[in-house]
Amino acid sequence: MIDIKADNHIHTKLCHHASGEMEEYVQAAIDRGLTKINFLEHLELGIRYFEDTWLSRDAFNYYFNEGNRLKEKYKGKLDIGIGVEVGYNPDTLQDILAFLSKHQWDRIGVSYHFMDTGDTYHLNMVSSQQRNIDAARTFGPEKVVRSYYEGLKKAVETIPGNVVCHIDAVLRNLPEITLTDQHFGWIREILAIMVQKDMALEINTSGYKLRNGPYPAKMIISEALKQGIRLEAASDSHHPEQVARYFDRLPSLMRSLRP
Repeated sequence: MIDIKADNHIHTKLCHHASGEMEEYVQAAIDRGLTKINFLEHLELGIRYFEDTWLSRDAFNYYFNEGNRLKEKYKGKLDIGIGVEVGYNPDTLQDILAFLSKHQWDRIGVSYHFMDTGDTYHLNMVSSQQRNIDAARTFGPEKVVRSYYEGLKKAVETIPGNVVCHIDAVLRNLPEITLTDQHFGWIREILAIMVQKDMALEINTSGYKLRNGPYPAKMIISEALKQGIRLEAASDSHHPEQVARYFDRLPSLMRSLRP
């Protein structure tokens, strides 16, 4: 049901909020007995924010050059994919699509991080930083959740992706918001579009550190399985030692989800 020898979501120091060279992640993957990894670096366009948490265009050039070098160097030892985690922005959608069309990607992950609330900075809806949590509460938690799922749905519809990243991320930092039937209805709509586009759902194991369970919640994973959606293991690594973290817990998770 899920391949735990492939880590499909890895960041590096190029995104400005991770550490480690690309080759360090490759070596960590080999040490852990993996057969495949996918780098999935951040693309954001038109975002006003107090820090850069994504790659510049020059960094993307380096990313491709170094990625291709590593593919050649480790051929036969590890299958290396060069991908992108696309942050949806309705105001720059055409620019995003144009940028994606200029490169050959091994994997395109669809995500939605930043919402324009009319303030100085975009609101990072999935951030654990207190200033973002405070801003979300000021704007209105339920309004944020609604905007997140409306935007993510449009992102899945319009971006040529292979996988949807952290589908319930907007819920993880606002404990006063729980997954309701209405939220689940919005998620079902997104899953239905994923079926039409043959997109996978990532099982992000970074959640085990924070809530002793993966992202997304088990009920969402179960619904995805009912709809025939592929599941793909993803550590969302930001340090080389995080490659394939908690993957050993995934087999028992999958067994618990069987009917």
